[in-house]
Order: sequence, then C-alpha cells, then structure tokens
Amino acid sequence: MNLLLTGGAVFLNGSFHNMDVAISEGRIVSVAPSLPQEGFSVIELHNQLIVPGFVDVHVHLREPGFSYKETIFSGTAAAAAGGYTAVCAMPNLSPVPDSLEHLQIQLDLIRKNAKVHVYPYGAITCGERGEALADLAAVAPYVAGFSDDGRGVQSAERMREAMTLAKTLDRPIVAHCEEESLLARGWAVHDGSFARSHGLPGNDPASEWRQVERDLQLVRETGCRYHVCHISTKESVALIRAAKAEGLPVSCETGPHYLVLCDEDLQDEGRFKMNPPIRSAADRAALVEGLLDGTVDCIATDHAPHSAEEKSRGLRGSLNGIVGLETAFPILYTNLVQTGAVPLETILKALCLNPRRLFGLPGGEIAPDQPADLAVLDLERPHVIDSGTFRSLGRATPFDGWGVSAAVAMTICGGGIVHADLREQEEV
Repeated sequence: MNLLLTGGAVFLNGSFHNMDVAISEGRIVSVAPSLPQEGFSVIELHNQLIVPGFVDVHVHLREPGFSYKETIFSGTAAAAAGGYTAVCAMPNLSPVPDSLEHLQIQLDLIRKNAKVHVYPYGAITCGERGEALADLAAVAPYVAGFSDDGRGVQSAERMREAMTLAKTLDRPIVAHCEEESLLARGWAVHDGSFARSHGLPGNDPASEWRQVERDLQLVRETGCRYHVCHISTKESVALIRAAKAEGLPVSCETGPHYLVLCDEDLQDEGRFKMNPPIRSAADRAALVEGLLDGTVDCIATDHAPHSAEEKSRGLRGSLNGIVGLETAFPILYTNLVQTGAVPLETILKALCLNPRRLFGLPGGEIAPDQPADLAVLDLERPHVIDSGTFRSLGRATPFDGWGVSAAVAMTICGGGIVHADLREQEEV
C-alpha cells in the first residue's frame, strides 16, 4: 500500500514540523513540506500530529494459557487502537517461556495473530519460581530481555547468576521488584491513609525499593543492563537517579496510573487494584519529577487484563491488574500535558523514543528508509473513556468515565493501517 499523509505536523528531532510523509512497501520513502500525490492513497490530517508509533515495554497478552483474559489478537488490536506499533510481552504464561520449546508456542501465535510488532520476554527462572535459572542462552536470540514479572526474584544469589549470564548474552534483566518478606498478608492497597481509614492491609513501599536497592548493588558487581518495571515509590526514583549519576546501565518505567492517581483517589472496586498499588501524592509527585529530569525513561501501561468476575471482588478480593493500552495517551495528554505539568515532547520521548533505544527496537525516526510504524494524534478530540468499547477483552480501568481531550486517530504498522478513527476527515 502506498500512503501519503498530508497536512500533518511531524515529530522530528524533538519538535513538530509541517510535513508530508510518503509510505511505500512498509517503509517511509519521503518526508518533505509538500510531496506529489500521484500514485498514493492520500490522507488529509488537518494539522494532526504524526509521531513514531508508541512502544509499550510491559504488557500482558495472556496467550498461551489464559486466553479467556486476553489473546494476542485482542491485545494487539487494543495496542493498535492506543497508537502502539510495538509491545513487549511478559512471560507469566502457561507454559512459561523458560525454554525454546515453550517460547516457540508463543512465537507461533504472535506470527499468526499479532496486529502490531510483539517482542516477548523470556523468564529469568524456570516456571518463574525463583529457583533454577531458565534456559536463557537458548531463548536470548528471540526475546527482548529476561523477566519474572509478577514476582520478584527473592534470592540475591539467583539474581546475581541471572545478571552475569544476561550480560554475556547482551540482554537486559527486566525486574519486577518485590521483597515478599516485607508484604503484609492479604495486602490490598498502598500502606497509607486510604488503607488505614478503610481497615485494609497495606503494601509497604519498602517491599519495592529495598529490592531495587539490592539489585543495583548486583548491577555494580556484574555490569548487567538492568530495567526496573513499574516503579511506584519516591525511594525507587531516588535510587535510580543516583545509580544513573554513578554511570550504571540502569533504566526504569512507570505507568500512567502512577503518574495521574494517588491513593486518595481510590474506590473499593477491582478496577483500582494493581501491583504495585497506586501510592501517595508524594510518590506521584516524585514520579512526575523523575519523568521530567530523565530518571524515569519509559511510560509503560502494565496492561494486565482479567475476566469481569476476577475483577468483581473489590480491593480486597480482586486479582491485581488493570488494562491501559487504549487509555494511555488520552489520559497522559489531558492530565499532564494540558495541565502544564509535563511537556508533550517529554511524554513522546517516554512513549516512542526511549523504549526503542533501551531495548534495541527498530524505528523511532520519521525519515526515509525507516519502518513505517506511526501514530496520528488528534489533540482536539474530546470524549469520555468507555471501557465497553475497548478492543481488549479486559475492561478494568480506573479511568472509566473520565473525560479526555485527545485521541489516537490512526495507527500505521509495517506500512499498513491497523487502526483508523479519523472521524469526519476524508481520504482524497
């Protein structure tokens, strides 16, 4: 398909420029102020923004093993609707991708059903049980990195072994940091004012940052590339900031919900239950500051769909996890950019550029001969988030019913249109 995007503002070198973008055979062929239209299907964008497709380095596609929660097809359809052209899929599956044989099942499903690029993670330990190392060497050529997401690796010695081997394989360790000995039995929310006022068991912030602290020492010893998943505490931000100043090969992500919400916003509903939990206003402020100063590299949704029944038991009884692929950009733009808290360019760097740089993924530059993986953003599209319209099989989001001012109008992956919601604009 030959496409010409005209009348848009293209994100180039950190700012926007009025340019046309021509696409052919899956790649960008030209970017210029005014391009000839002959031979192209022309799409008039009316000053909408053209940016590199978003990348989410932390999603749960649930397949194989849990297709009643999500499938690779439904999850990547949700990704496309959210402006994502690439996602990295977590390994808490059945079977766990801890060997090439197990990983191949997932790779076959991705090849058959994915609407956008999917880069799986391999497990750190067999079955994600934290004991024997998985077959890291065998799966390394096919994965974005190694993670036991959903559980922290409790043994420092096991993590040291994993980091040592991962460094030789040139793959990052992508760590869910959680010190289980510091967790309250049956915890439901952050150990803060909401927990105390509602009589709920709280999650101690130290359960996250103590393991970050431990792992940073192991990075000093091994030199392994290390990425921290879904940080939520001010202490984690401070530790990672200091590690970067020291020159350690460290990066991290946080989620839109941690940047926008605090525990004062909680309701006793399963759609507010996730791990780590939404924390205090002070933690939220530290995460925003970390995003602004570059400590927080990526914004990742931790898209984690469950069935309606699994999310129907309130904060105490529901499973951890919310969906986020279809709400991330509108929520971030409306609540951080429009309020003046964070520049749009900073959000785009965390969604488009840093994930590719850190994980060695293709694209990220709108230039000739680059992959045609793009998102078109409409900053004047007020609407209300309605989980009933999601492409994802999951519906649990704390943002259901929120009014937002922006939307993803189109997503192009591999040169093809995988999502289009241009509304009243016409192809010419």
